[in-house]
Amino acid sequence: MELIKLTLIGFVLGITSIIPGISVATMAVAFNIYTQLINTIVPDIKKLFGAWKFWLPLVIGGITGIFFASNIFTVLFNNYEIPTYWFFIGIIAGSLPAVYLQVSSAKNKLRLPSFPVVICVFLTFALMVIMTILRPEEGPAVYTELTLPLFGILMVVGALSAAAMIIPGISGAFVLLILGFYRTVLQSVSDLNIPLLIPVILGAVLGLMLGAALIRFLLSKAPRLTYGAVLGLVIGSIVVLYPGGFGSGIAGIIVSIGCLFAGFAVSFMMGKKTKS
Repeated sequence: MELIKLTLIGFVLGITSIIPGISVATMAVAFNIYTQLINTIVPDIKKLFGAWKFWLPLVIGGITGIFFASNIFTVLFNNYEIPTYWFFIGIIAGSLPAVYLQVSSAKNKLRLPSFPVVICVFLTFALMVIMTILRPEEGPAVYTELTLPLFGILMVVGALSAAAMIIPGISGAFVLLILGFYRTVLQSVSDLNIPLLIPVILGAVLGLMLGAALIRFLLSKAPRLTYGAVLGLVIGSIVVLYPGGFGSGIAGIIVSIGCLFAGFAVSFMMGKKTKS
């Protein structure tokens, strides 16, 4: 049962990984697997294989979600954009109680956070708001043929987006959008353009290792402050995703609110039952 649940979580993570503005790490926080995930991403083959029951179903679900979303999510966002965004907002909102427990001074006790933690929450929340205001439009260029210079560029792009993916609130796809390679990577996934995907994957592996190492260091040295920063990023990601309303007409509003509560329920229940 746990393997099926992790596969489904991986499927959701895979979908979110290619949607600009939606953070994979935030989804991992929502499903209460974030700490275990970053502790699993290590350059230690023995430890990595020892944790295969955790990461393998996530990888299988994630790959399935990526290929599913590369062809399907465009339809959802083009035809049901507002309800879809409210569903993801619900997922993020459902994770907030679990994140707050990590921020408070004692687990399972609701206490006010310290002043330094509040500052971390405010600063990272402000960062998300600023990123939302300055969000760019991607240019029209789409690369379909691999060259040697492009190989190196795509490795760097893959590393940066994957490292960003480890940070809750920051979207790897959003980084691709900023760098101007989102459509190239998305088209490569959809067309199974393996030559273009190879440097992206190699860079992503490197970025994941470095990003996870940084997060582990921060959690070991200042866990409350780190989770305070995470809380600000998670709250700020709701601002990033806010679609500007619940839609038009009574039916549209009801559907959006239903999606919001459905996302909240999924996140809250799965995050509560999944081991951290």
